Amino acid sequence: MISRDSPILELSNVFHSGQVENGTWLQRIMGSVKTGLILKDISLEIHRGEVLAILGSKGSGKRALLDVISRRTEGGDMSEAATRGQIHLGGSVLTRKLFQERCAYVTRRCNLLPGLSVRQTLEYAASLTIGSKQASGQGRGSRVRQVMADLALTQSANRSVNDITRCERRRLEIGIQLVKDPVLLLLDEPTRDLDPLGAYLVSSMVSADARRNGRAVALTAETPRSDVFPFLHRVALLCLGDLLYAGPVSSATMSGSPNADNLMRRHHLLAYFADIGFPCPRMENPLMYYLCLSTVDRRSRERFMESNHQIAALVDKFKAEGAPYRKAFGFDTDETLGGGPMGMGVPPPPLPPPFSKPGALRVAKALVSRQISSILNFRLSGLTQLCLRVLSLPLFFLLLWLFYSGREAYQRTYVSTNGLIFNFLAGCYFISIFSTVCTFPVHRTRYFQECQEGLYGGWLFHLSYSLGGLPFSVISTLASSRIAVEVSGLTSYESWLYLWGIFFACHVVAEQQTLAFMRVQHCSLSAASNSLLTSSIYLILGSGTLRSLKALPEWLFYLTYATQPRYAGSLLAGQLFSVNPHAIPNCTAVPPLLPPGPTYSNIGVSQREPIHQALVISCGYDGLSYLTERYGDSVAASPPSFDLGISLAFAAGVTVFVGILFLLPLPAVVKSKFRE
Repeated sequence: MISRDSPILELSNVFHSGQVENGTWLQRIMGSVKTGLILKDISLEIHRGEVLAILGSKGSGKRALLDVISRRTEGGDMSEAATRGQIHLGGSVLTRKLFQERCAYVTRRCNLLPGLSVRQTLEYAASLTIGSKQASGQGRGSRVRQVMADLALTQSANRSVNDITRCERRRLEIGIQLVKDPVLLLLDEPTRDLDPLGAYLVSSMVSADARRNGRAVALTAETPRSDVFPFLHRVALLCLGDLLYAGPVSSATMSGSPNADNLMRRHHLLAYFADIGFPCPRMENPLMYYLCLSTVDRRSRERFMESNHQIAALVDKFKAEGAPYRKAFGFDTDETLGGGPMGMGVPPPPLPPPFSKPGALRVAKALVSRQISSILNFRLSGLTQLCLRVLSLPLFFLLLWLFYSGREAYQRTYVSTNGLIFNFLAGCYFISIFSTVCTFPVHRTRYFQECQEGLYGGWLFHLSYSLGGLPFSVISTLASSRIAVEVSGLTSYESWLYLWGIFFACHVVAEQQTLAFMRVQHCSLSAASNSLLTSSIYLILGSGTLRSLKALPEWLFYLTYATQPRYAGSLLAGQLFSVNPHAIPNCTAVPPLLPPGPTYSNIGVSQREPIHQALVISCGYDGLSYLTERYGDSVAASPPSFDLGISLAFAAGVTVFVGILFLLPLPAVVKSKFRE
């Protein structure tokens, strides 16, 4: 039980050092960027049910203060040299783990998955944050309905997140964090880019939710409007990391209690600055007036020096006389809070127990379901993803069918068949890369944002994403292999299954390879270029379609065994050359066999067969000879099941390897880029 006088959040003498200049990408990776003191001796507190506004101009340290509270600064724990001081939540030292369990942070940039509705977004947020011990499926559903009602989102519940207004989107971003019922909510400029009505609605709803549920709220603002003034209980003025004031906003939020001390009524923003000689003029917005007072004037050197000295004096003044203001309450002590009376001497209700985190299996199920739901809908974003994942590869094979379907028997040469094999492999690789770079970035951004909240790790995200895309890969390669069977002249179902397995393995290898590049590269175009280049090297060296493997240097020949196209090309060549009895050998025709006058291309089919057989006998060269020349004796004689098994093993191995990559930590500067 927390006493009446105990704040829910208390900061005491907090200092924080960080980067004070951007620097190059390499400097940030190496940690050689110039650092300095960003927050200087910050002491403030928030009580349950209060809304604290952290005001300051750009560069004053507002976001750094939220990052320090949320333990998202480098190092995270109080033992790190970057942050010094004491931060307590409900009397306990606030660690990263405790913040993730009991608190929430709505950052300025929150990316939502396109294709999902407002209701679905909140339901999946509840599935990722609320375990089955505290709430069943119905309990999570009731929690989602309550949040939608509190934030006036019920009417927009079935609308796509892409179709809602900016104000509704901001309320939805707040609702995602309110689902888990945090005791402390941090908001980074929640009214930014909103119209006056939207800013008023967001501020009023946040304030009402705080008072109704006994939730402490800390928000930042750079240009506070006067109409949000009544919804604030406390304010903190920052300038270049120094604290000019931290305490109640006005006496209007404290009056009305016959038992309140008269001195306590004077401990508020207007009274403090009036006592030190800076009264707020009538008809002025107090928040903006004192925000301008705490901003360095850079219009001239004289004004800069004057304002800088004035701010330094205000900082020293508050350090000497500000303790009573920091301890004063920002709300009426007789108002209700969290469903109970909050009179003097009456303790607030105890902190609610935190929701238990769902298990890894439940999180994986929610991630897979969310990914599939974002695709299987009739919205534009869902249909676009569906076309990229399912239809792009069959469309490519339809183009191949149109190009190769009209071939005559005399056109089925080793060269043309070899080119068809290369198109099969290149299409599976390149189309998979294209669809991955178009669909993965939005999921990657959401992963890095949710990973910072401690919802799940990289390996679970990679596993869920791979499983979620598996049905679409199966359908796409199955349809493509059916078209390939028609193009190549294969007739048996066994050959169809062989082609399907090879296409699926190539598709998975290319997808996972692209995920590996996008794990470390923010630019999708750069990741796609690197993946295309890597795949091209595989195809040129290993497939045997562009160059004979036996003609390679010995060390390079054995290196091709470590590439998946080596086995995929071998299987496809074995299947396709076994069904081309009219393939013309690549040797010079024997003139006496040709009838006088007409050429080979315009004689009848019945006349071509004996000529073909004569050429084979004359040259001693057939499909088996071609395979032996390209792949060697052992590969030419290898069964197709062996090549298929190795290709699928490559797909599984690459998937495991990329999953391990997602376990490895990334530099903070790289992760921050991925969250944008």
